[in-house]
Parts: sequence; C-alpha cells; structure tokens
Amino acid sequence: MMDTLYFDCFSGISGDMIVGSLLDLGLSLDELSAGLSRLNVRNFRLEAKKVVKGNIAATKFDVLTGHEHSHRSLSDIEKIISHSDFSPRVRDQTSRIFRRLAEAEAKVHHSTVDQIHFHEVGAIDAIVDIVGACLGFEMLGIETIYASDLNVGKGSVESAHGTLPVPAPATAELLKGVPVYSNRVQGELVTPTGAAILSTLCDGFGKLPLFRIQKIGYGAGTKDFKEAPNVLRVFQGERVSSSQEDLPVESSVIVMEANIDDMNPQIYGHLQEKLLTLGALDVFACPVQMKKNRPGILLSVVTGRDLIDQVSDVLFQETTTIGIRYQETQRRILDREVEQIESEFGKVSVKVSRLRGKIVNFSPEYEECRSLALKHHVPYKWIQSRIIQEFMNLHAKEINLRA
Repeated sequence: MMDTLYFDCFSGISGDMIVGSLLDLGLSLDELSAGLSRLNVRNFRLEAKKVVKGNIAATKFDVLTGHEHSHRSLSDIEKIISHSDFSPRVRDQTSRIFRRLAEAEAKVHHSTVDQIHFHEVGAIDAIVDIVGACLGFEMLGIETIYASDLNVGKGSVESAHGTLPVPAPATAELLKGVPVYSNRVQGELVTPTGAAILSTLCDGFGKLPLFRIQKIGYGAGTKDFKEAPNVLRVFQGERVSSSQEDLPVESSVIVMEANIDDMNPQIYGHLQEKLLTLGALDVFACPVQMKKNRPGILLSVVTGRDLIDQVSDVLFQETTTIGIRYQETQRRILDREVEQIESEFGKVSVKVSRLRGKIVNFSPEYEECRSLALKHHVPYKWIQSRIIQEFMNLHAKEINLRA
C-alpha cells in the first residue's frame, strides 16, 4: 500500500507547493478540479504546468481567480466548508487547519478567534490550496504524513500587516514544537498556509523513517532563489519494519510536566478526564519529593503539538501550578487494530497490537467486559478470562498456542 507521504522541506513549504507535489505524484488535475467544484465558492479555475527550478522538473500549481473580497472570518470559512459536499474527513481536516490559523493570528494580534479576519489566507486561492491538499490526500489514499525539519528561510517578507520578519509571526506561532532551521536562502520559505497544513496533519517530523519509496513528486514554488531550487519534494510509499527495529511506527509527541505539592488530590481524576477528552494521548501522576522535603506529584501529559496551548490553559485553570515545562520527544508504537470476539456472555472488543505483522499484545475492552459482568451478575474476571480464552482459541496458530 502507498498510504504514507514524507515531505522533504529543504526549500520550505506552502499550500500551492503541497498540491503541486501531489499532482506530480499522479493526482489527476481533472479529478481534483471536479472535487473542488463542490466547494461553495465560485470564480476560480485551476492550472498546473511543468516548470524547471534549479535543474529540477516540478509541477507548478496555481489557482486563477478574478477580483474578490478576500477578508473573511473563521465563521465565514467554516460555513463555506460545512456547506460543501466533502467527506467528513476532508471537512474535519480543513476546519482544524483554519482554526489553527485563526488561533495563531489571534495570539499574534492580541485578539480572539471570533474577531480575526483573514487577509491573505482568507482569499479564494488559499482556501482552494488547503481544501485541495486535504482532498488530494484522500484521493491518493494517504493515511500517514511525515515531514523533514523545515527550512524557514531568513530576512523579511511583505504582507497585509506591513514588513514582517521571517518566519512571519503567525507562521512562527504555528511552528511551535516543530523542528526548524534557517540556512543561506534569503526569503520566506514557509508560508502560514503550509505551516498550518503540516502542523495540523503531520504525524511526525525529522529524518526519513524506515520507508519503501514507490513514487516521488516535486511541487514548485513561485519565487526563484539563487541559493537553492524552490521546490518541495514528496515521497509516496509504505512504512516497512526491520529486524533491527523494535517498533514499526515512529512519531513525535510533546511531554508537558508540572510539579505540584499543594492541591486537593480529588482534582486529579477530574483533570485527567478533562485532558483526555480534549485529546491528550496520556495523563499520569507520580509521587516525588519536592523542596523543603514536601511530598508532591509530578503531573505528566503526553499530547500532540497542536494541543500545547489548550493543555496549558487547562493545567493553569484546573491546578495550582504556576509553571509548566514541555519538550518534544520521540515514541514508537505498535500497529493496532480492534477485533470483535463473541462469547456466551456477549460480544467484546479486543485491542490487538502487532509487531511486523505478528500479534504481541491483546487486551479486552474494560468497559465492555464490565458491562457484561453487571448484566449477567458474574465477576468481572470471569468475563475477561472467557474473552481471552476465545481470542487465544481463535488465533492459536498465529500465536503458537494450542486451541
């Protein structure tokens, strides 16, 4: 399966470069145009042509529009998206990208999300770039996206807000937690649109993961730089595992921590539930010895980079801490799936983890086992044991056990 992309951002990234690289991989411009015709805006057409940048052939994607009123609020854009006939996945992705853009703009301008009116990113071409990228991922069957460290460029850039440093303030806000660097290229290499798409949808940043490359595409930027070709390279293929790899999937996460020694312990349960509902990957507490020999709690939250601000708000609002530290770290996770197991008590979901295709862990869903135990008035451990037995019988050959 070619369900994984890796963006090599040696010359930055933008919305039109992303779409251009997808077209260069083989995405049909006609099919993309037909898909975008469902977008609830008019007076635009798409153009794609082959160009050469620094001796590299690439696809230049453009959205051609007439004159339009380009200042839109987040609610205006969300209405355009919600009223368009796209899959729930595309609508969700595009809505999350624009909300991140609005949050970044609001923070930079000391405003609120509802008061922000987009300028450049509210224009039709930016809307088409973002929706087109998400639609392109879906059309190509992409499930996982990785990217290299981002080259942001240097110097200054002209915008609706005047002359701004590179990266522009909103772009810098979007790139919090993302590994970036600047080399000799003078100019803006990462646009707000490109930063928003990657920081919202990317599963990990850094070196190329263990990967079987099957297609390569190049998307061209508008400007020409004498220092380097202004192109975005993308690899399409599939993740592969190796006997040297313990776990097959590697990604980046943010670990946020706070030391607390003066809070009612009843709050921790409420806090954990609120953070997990928000989207945190894990929340846990460990006893520690703090200054003045006080017993305390080390509270840790594992989350994606897109939730740093929201998690910070919850921690400051719900706990007594006055400071939070956080860092990016790498994790490896097993491929996971859910399997339904039948028993005389009823059906239970079993979470199954695989290493290089082989089952290494499985666990019956706690709440479903508990519900059946209460329904049949039997101990929970009986339900759990029965489901485990049925699972092992079903997979006896695969896990080298007798039925």
